[in-house]
Order: sequence, then structure tokens, then C-alpha cells
Amino acid sequence: MSSYSSQIDEEQHAVDRAYGRLDSLRAQTRSRLDAVRAAGAHGSPTMRTERDSFATMYEDRLTQLRGVEDRLVFGRIDSDKGEKRYIGRMGLLSENHEPILTDWRAEAARPFYEATPTEHGDIVMRRHITLSFRKVVGIEDEVLDVNSGQVGQAEQNGTLTGEGALIASLNSKRTGKMTDIVATIQGEQDRIIRAPMDRAIVVQGGPGTGKTAVALHRAAYLLYTHRRRLERSGVLVVGPSSAFLRYINQVLPSLGETGVVSRTIGDLVPGFNADGTDSPRAAQLKGEARMAHAIANAVAARERVPKHLPTVRINGMDVAMRKTDVMQALEDAKRTRLPHNRARETFVKSVLNAMRNRYVDNLDYTPEQSEISDVAMQLKMHDEIRKTLNLAWLPMNGPWLIDQLFAKPKQLRRFAPWLSDNDIETLVRPKHSPMTASDIPLLDEAMELLGPDPKISAREAAAKAKRNEEEQFAKDTLAQAGIGSGIVTSSMLIDNINGIDAEAVAQKAGADREWTYGHIVIDEAQELTAMDWRMLMRRCPSRSFTIVGDVAQTSALGGTRRWDKTMDRLFGPNGWDLKELTINYRNPQEVSQLATRFAEDEGLYVSTTKGVRTVSDSVRRVNADDRTSANALLSTINHASLDLANQFISSDGTGRVAVIAPDSQLTAIRRSLYRALSREKGEAIASKLMGIAEGKEHKETGSVFESSLSDAPLSVCDTQMIKGLEYDAVILVQPGEIAQNAPSRLSGAADLYVALTRPTQRLAIVRTPADKRLLDL
Repeated sequence: MSSYSSQIDEEQHAVDRAYGRLDSLRAQTRSRLDAVRAAGAHGSPTMRTERDSFATMYEDRLTQLRGVEDRLVFGRIDSDKGEKRYIGRMGLLSENHEPILTDWRAEAARPFYEATPTEHGDIVMRRHITLSFRKVVGIEDEVLDVNSGQVGQAEQNGTLTGEGALIASLNSKRTGKMTDIVATIQGEQDRIIRAPMDRAIVVQGGPGTGKTAVALHRAAYLLYTHRRRLERSGVLVVGPSSAFLRYINQVLPSLGETGVVSRTIGDLVPGFNADGTDSPRAAQLKGEARMAHAIANAVAARERVPKHLPTVRINGMDVAMRKTDVMQALEDAKRTRLPHNRARETFVKSVLNAMRNRYVDNLDYTPEQSEISDVAMQLKMHDEIRKTLNLAWLPMNGPWLIDQLFAKPKQLRRFAPWLSDNDIETLVRPKHSPMTASDIPLLDEAMELLGPDPKISAREAAAKAKRNEEEQFAKDTLAQAGIGSGIVTSSMLIDNINGIDAEAVAQKAGADREWTYGHIVIDEAQELTAMDWRMLMRRCPSRSFTIVGDVAQTSALGGTRRWDKTMDRLFGPNGWDLKELTINYRNPQEVSQLATRFAEDEGLYVSTTKGVRTVSDSVRRVNADDRTSANALLSTINHASLDLANQFISSDGTGRVAVIAPDSQLTAIRRSLYRALSREKGEAIASKLMGIAEGKEHKETGSVFESSLSDAPLSVCDTQMIKGLEYDAVILVQPGEIAQNAPSRLSGAADLYVALTRPTQRLAIVRTPADKRLLDL
């Protein structure tokens, strides 16, 4: 047996031991869960509560144990004392409490990621272990101490190498789902992942530097390190699109973490979906910080003294509502500093009390309490008074306020006087138009100022009363059990009764607009507007953020092009740290150099300094004849797409190819490509490749070509749909037209920079001579 084979066998034994322990823990946890469930609902309240708590704990543990199945063990570090420590997705101890596997997030695992030949402490060698399911298929050793005997031994064993594990990961085919990088985290990435949680961290990095992976691994690390603090407040991950969130949704579960809320800006307010689309200019205007003043002005305008105040007849006596009554009530309500709808209760009470007192003062006798109560009820129920009170302090909800604001030009001019006539024309839309992503922060602002919708306040009050009853039951249960140490509180107990585990906390947080998170992770943060940031800051009072992005990729007109300008305003000059990733792990050097040269020529800030690998023939330029009509361009696109699909998309579903084109050409390209695929491979395979579900409308309608970007092996998309995603190969169509149709020169350059940097293996640029004259790329 060769030395390499013997090393494989040695590591297989260690891997089998780890998986054996994992299987044992799963069986043990499943058995205990089954036993708890079999007990049913019998016994005292204390016993039932105890069983519910244990069931929740076992379910959480079982979910975690299932999530770490893939590549459980991936590394080993050897010390100068001959000690070997295996690194994996979670920590495992034997039945005798001997270490089997060290959690990658533990401090003891740090050298696996950060040790270098010049700074390695007592670690002399780092080993990467590659698994296929549960079988060891590869070993690579990095000797950190060149004076160690490990050099000769690794060379003799045939395991001595450099960054082979990383390169193998980069060369593997895409699957439409982001995979974790826990086995290949690099030193500069690991230092960011383990940074302190008590301040905001901005991670600036160009395409392919691993920003997203670092952010998600940082979330997993913080959940591991600050479990007690974060398990009840939760972590929010904000991404640029639903396609992006689907793309990353397996990463945290694979690292043993499930209780995380994932949202886009457009669906951050529960119950509302951003189905509409704004023009870039409209989105920019809505995203300006001063739009908060427009919302505040719109609310304040509904708190006023009406022109006409009623005089009503109560029990034969005229009772007037006076201007002084309303003015005093306005002051009383505003003094409460409550949201508009809640403060309205004080306003109404103040006005009615003033009118009731006036009635009493005009009597020539002292009335009984029953008469006073009856008068108060008559005033409260009087239609004219109710109408006037609504005119003076209108009860509102957020959607109505936003709809009114943008449906009426006069209101926009009044509440946002800085807007020009052209701006107002850009923003005005018909009543009941669908919400857009740019509306959501404004809606959130309105809901913050207004408070609960009056129509659902009663339901909230009922829910609160139910919670109070449950709290009292929990206190009684604890008292009966003689538990009074404070270790288990009534709130903790009732959370267990109601199943408030990590996943339940995430569900509860996602459904509560006012929920405040312990930490927020934001990807593609350069695209956020001032109003987007205002909404996010509201959700994390501790200001604990991981913010990742690339100012060279900013396409939104209201986005960030300088981190200091945005972050100083949000956190103060000393309240945030900038970390920069500089190595491009995704793109071949040829692609990276082309994209970098283009971005720098366009005046974009490029932070990536180098790529890590070369791929022969990774950039191709294909010219289509533009003298024979658009069909020539479509034919060229089809030919290039079929060629790349055959090269990079496998029969097992792995491999991803994207055609990135101008918006105006997407439907035509999808139709043409579908027909070409159908002719060559058949309709069934064509539908599978393009993500068209069975039972959809006939292909000629065009509506079926809205494919699922994160799942379809062959996607046709615009530059906004690919934010944060990556593909084996990319076909960039008519880049000159893409740049020309962008809302600004810098936005167009950023869009193209994003498109150029999506591929891991091949970039093909397809264009006509006329397009080349627009932009030489």
C-alpha cells in the first residue's frame, strides 16, 4: 500500500469515528424525543411544561445534527508536540468526553485558518481533508514550520501541496445554491469572521472576494460565540433579491444554524409585498433622507383645528366644541410622545372631557355620577362630534397614507416642498398602485409615526390579555413546583410552552415589524438608500452590523459610492470599522483583469488586487453581423449558449450558465433560445434547462420564460437580477447597449462590472459591430 493510501486509510478511520459519534447522538436524541412525545398530555401542569421544554430542546438538537452531515470533517492541525486536532462543522466529544472534532468557530480552530509559515505558533502542519459523502477522497498538507520533520514526511506521503483545496472548490461546477467555505476560509476572511460584535463592520471587496460567504460565516460564528445574547433576539440577513436569498439559504443550516430571518428590503415589513417597480429616478427620490420629513409632514397635517366646530344638544342643553378645547387637546396628545393613532386616544378624551365639563358647569344643580356618565356617552356617540374629531385627528394606517401621498400632486408639493415639478411628475401614480421596494421604507416610517392600525388595535389588546393570562399561569406553575431562584422565569417558561426555540424566534421576529435584532447582516449594502438605512437602524438599536458590499458595483442612483460618507452619518466616525478583501477567488485572472481595467477606466473604485488562478480561453469575444437584422444576433447568442451549456451543464443538474442582456431583449432571447434548445435536445430538456415548469402556458406566449434564476441551469437575465450570484459561464450580450440605457454613466459602468465578474470559468462577449462602436470592451 502506498504512503498516500495509508494516509487516506488513517483519515478514513478518524472520519468514521466522527460520523459514528454523530449517528449515535442522532439516535440518542431521536429516542429521547420519541419518549417525550409518547408521554402525551398526561400529568400535572408542571410535568407537561417540562415535557414540552425537553421536546423543543431535542427537536432543535436533532435539526442541528442533521444539518452538518455534508463534509462533517474537513481539516486537521498538528502541533509540534505531536498532537492532532480535527476541525469540522461542529464540536464532538466521545462518550468519555474525549475530543473527536473541534467546531470550526472555536478559538482552538483559529490556526487552521490564520496560521502562516511566518506566524504559526506551535502548529507545524495544516491538513485539508476532502470527503465525498462519508468517504475520504483527498488529502493535502501545508507545512507551516519548514524546519519540522513534517516537510519530508508530507513529501514522502505525496500529500504536500499549497492551496489545492481552495482551487478545487473554485473549479467545481455551480449548483444554483451557494455552498459554505468553512473548509477553505482564508486568513483575511477569518479575521473578519471573528471580529468583535459590539460595533459595525463594513467589508469592502470586489467581485469574487468571498464577501457574502464571510458575512454568513460571521453570522454563524456570532451565533455560536454569543448564543445566549442572540438566541432570543435573532439575526437578520438582508439580501438584494429573493433569487439571492434562495441562492444562500443552505449555507447557515449547513453550519448548524437555523434560527435566522432572511429578507429583502422589499419584504421587510410583514404583510406587504413590493410587487411594483419604480424608475431609477423615482427610487432615488424616495430614498432620500428628507423623505422622512415628508412622511412626518403628512402625519402632522392630520392633527389640526377644523374650520367648523359643532354645537350639539345634550339633554336639552347646547354644548359647544370650542377652538380652545381642540388646541388644548392637541397639546395634551402631543405631550404623550406616543404614535399618532395611540396619542389620538388622549386627544379624543381631552376634547370630550372639556365638553362634558362645560355641560356640568352650565347646570344649576350638582348632577349625579350616572348623569355625568350618560352625558359623556352621548358626546362620544354623537355623529357630528365623531366626524369633527376625525377631521381634527384622523385615524390612519401606513398604506393609506403612502397611497394618498403619491396619488395627489398637491399633497407632494405641500409635504415635500423641495421637489421640483419634474420630480413630482416622476413620483405621482394612480391610486391603489402596487407597492414598490422603494415604498417599503416610507411605509415603515409611516407605521412608526402612526402606530398600530386602529382596526387591529382591539385584536392586539386581546392578544396581550392572553399573554398576560399565560404569564400568570406560568408563575403559578413555577410557584407550585417550588421554583423561585430566578434561573427559570415565567417568560422563559411560557416561551417553551409556546415552542419558542431558535426557529420559532425567527418566525416570530419575521412577523413583527417592531422586532429588534441582536445583529443584522446586509449584503450588497452599497445599493441601500438613506431611507433603507433608516429602516434597518430602527431594527437594531445595539448598532451591531455586518455590512458587506462593493462601491464599484453601485448601480442605484441613491446608493453608496463612498463608505465613509454613509457610515459616518449612521454610526459616527469612530463607530465603525472598514475591512477590505483584496483577493478575487471567483474569476479567472483573464476575466478579473478585463473587468478591473474596464472599471478603473470608468472611474470606479476597485479594491480587488489579484486573482488566484488562470483558466485558458476564459475570455471570448464573438461578433454578430448587424447587417442582416436582429436574427443574426439571436442566432449567435443561441450558438454560444448551446456551446457553453454542453460544456458546463452536466446531466446531474450541476453547472450554471447565464445570458446577461439588455432589458429590451430578454423576452426575444428567451424565446429564441428555447426554440433552439428544443430543436437540439427536445422540449422536455429545454424546459428543464431554462427552469420552465410543466403545465405552464404555451412557449409562444412568452410568459413562461420568467425562469427561476437560482435554480435554472441556463438563465436569461438583466444586470439587476444577477446581483450576488455566480455562474460557471456567462454570455454578456450587447454591453454597449446596456451601458447606454443605464440611468447614469456610473450606474451603467457598475452594471457592466457586475456582469463581467459573474463567471468562474468562461466569459463570452457577444455583440454587433454597432454595439462595439458604443463601447470598446
